[in-house]
Amino acid sequence: MDNSSTDTVRVIGVVGAGQMGAGIAQVASQAGYDVICTDIHEEALAKGRAAVEKSLARLVKKEKLTEAAAAAVLSRIHWKPDISAQAESDLVIEAVTENEELKKKIFQTLDTQCRSGVILASNTSSISITRIASVTKRPERVIGMHFMNPVPIMKLVEVIRGIATSEETTQLVHGVVETMGKVTTTSRDYPGFIANRILMPMINEAFYALMEDVGTAEDIDTTLKLGANQPMGPLTLADFIGLDTCLAIMEVLHDGLGDAKYRPCPLLRQHVDAGWLGRKSGRGIFLYDG
Repeated sequence: MDNSSTDTVRVIGVVGAGQMGAGIAQVASQAGYDVICTDIHEEALAKGRAAVEKSLARLVKKEKLTEAAAAAVLSRIHWKPDISAQAESDLVIEAVTENEELKKKIFQTLDTQCRSGVILASNTSSISITRIASVTKRPERVIGMHFMNPVPIMKLVEVIRGIATSEETTQLVHGVVETMGKVTTTSRDYPGFIANRILMPMINEAFYALMEDVGTAEDIDTTLKLGANQPMGPLTLADFIGLDTCLAIMEVLHDGLGDAKYRPCPLLRQHVDAGWLGRKSGRGIFLYDG
């Protein structure tokens, strides 16, 4: 792969300073890029910066990074409340909540704020890149960059081509991701892409097994951990991802593919209705401190 075109990318923009956005900002900065991270919420920007500082401190403690290198990484990330700051970016990665209409509004704004040659990418885990691209005047330069959570640790980035995404855009994005020390796979623009097309139905089926009293939550998770050599059970993983996110992705799969096998489990929906969203709310399938 010819990655020489990655030289044209010096500043990477990130829209959204949440868990995913902050993680993307960190790995981009660690790769030597200047980063502009924008979020309309000042509190989110502060939390994002604090999360990066904490992550870098762990790397220093493990002697995987020097204090000077960690300070340099922080200095390259610029936290801004106004999305207009993305006008300086050479590649922008949107990393807001999994809501199609919100993403479309952001891409329409970025399309007017950013230079015509700038690639606009979405970190969406399931929403159509083709539909997101359709609201811009540069659909050939819109692409999916699905980072895995937690971003600094997980090696994979799923690259998704919309129907109009150009080969040049695809090659450049693969190159940028590889400079971040990640491994890429390429998916066509179908609901759930590769990762969630396979992962989410497994999680959904674990909820059905729990709802139908096939086994306890602990037995279901232990069976998959020890029987399928998974690092964590599907119900624990669902709590880590966020049950609202799992439900949203299952709805995308069900609506987009029209197959009853993707019907969200009523127990999953009930937990979301109750506000039991997993780790982030302190309760999901399991209880969490703090």
